[in-house]
Amino acid sequence: MLSPTPVSLFCALLLCLPLAVVFTINTTTTPPTSSSDATGKNDKPRNINTKTPIFSAPPPPPMIVPEDDKSLFRVAARVNPKPSPPGAAKKLAFMFLTTTPLAFAPLWEIYFNSIHPNLYNIYIHADPTSHYDSPFQGVFSNRVIPSKPTHRFTPTLISAARRLLSHALLHDPSNYMFTLLSSSCIPLHSFNFTYETLIRSKKSFIEILKNQPGIEARWAARGEEVMLPEVTLESCRIGSQFWTLTRKHARLVVRDERLWSKFKLPCLHWDTCYPEENYFPTLLSMRDPRGCIPATLTHVDWRGRSDGHPHTYEPAEVGPELILTLRSDRPRYGDEETNGSVPSSTQRHDPFLFARKFSPDSIQPLMSIASDVIFKD
Repeated sequence: MLSPTPVSLFCALLLCLPLAVVFTINTTTTPPTSSSDATGKNDKPRNINTKTPIFSAPPPPPMIVPEDDKSLFRVAARVNPKPSPPGAAKKLAFMFLTTTPLAFAPLWEIYFNSIHPNLYNIYIHADPTSHYDSPFQGVFSNRVIPSKPTHRFTPTLISAARRLLSHALLHDPSNYMFTLLSSSCIPLHSFNFTYETLIRSKKSFIEILKNQPGIEARWAARGEEVMLPEVTLESCRIGSQFWTLTRKHARLVVRDERLWSKFKLPCLHWDTCYPEENYFPTLLSMRDPRGCIPATLTHVDWRGRSDGHPHTYEPAEVGPELILTLRSDRPRYGDEETNGSVPSSTQRHDPFLFARKFSPDSIQPLMSIASDVIFKD
């Protein structure tokens, strides 16, 4: 056997040097891997040398939201029905459906003032065919979702609400309760009062009324027996257009195709066509009545009205007495048969959290009592 010479040893060292350099670079710049990467469980953190650079993974690419409704609803229906991540603060999703500027934006600004953004989100569906004197500003800036025209006596109002629900579901997995509001709605309590009331509930608040006057005409508004077999007259319900849904029910609404195939049909008789007041209560009454408290938490005064519009409060009517009266009023609960798991309606008195309908020029008297009355619980 030949003995290695100094020259041969030096050449061998030169050949191995590049491999040693490559190995050293790769092992010193690779970030430490958490034990949760392999097991999916969050173990106790390791002791990491603070002098060692730690490289975090790049954020995931933003979700591409489909522009057409059918694809949008289909994608939104696949989200996790439970708020996530576990242990994170649950959020309220405030969804404004409007065809006009938000006249009460200054009041809502006070409502959201000093509230941590980890507790709420705002979404706006603004009819693109309407004119808005000033863009949405403050807490409402950059909150408008891709919107489409809406018209009374048509299913476009249902589509707009489902669009809002879809974007809220896709935007933030922490959204827990979803409240639909109009531009004429005002809050009746502080944000903290509203948050505590809704977050502790495991049920949706949606008015579900049966055997109401005019129900047969509404059911047949698209033609005799057109709603069959999906929606029978006996299963048709009426309720307020404005509701608060749990995440589970928001997902149920955007996933529905069976009832929507009927309610999206145009009406032949426009004077009995209010699809947005029939679709949501009928769907939830058929699919999960026990998961609903059959009442709306948005106060409205229909006394003496027969034109399809509730009473509108004018500036002269606005004052502390009005706010206290609206607060003390008791919601109208649906038939107990509609929701057998909820205690008898005589035992419930859920608080009204919002109210409508207020004229835009009532903003000044409302602002004057905001701190001392409206937001003082």
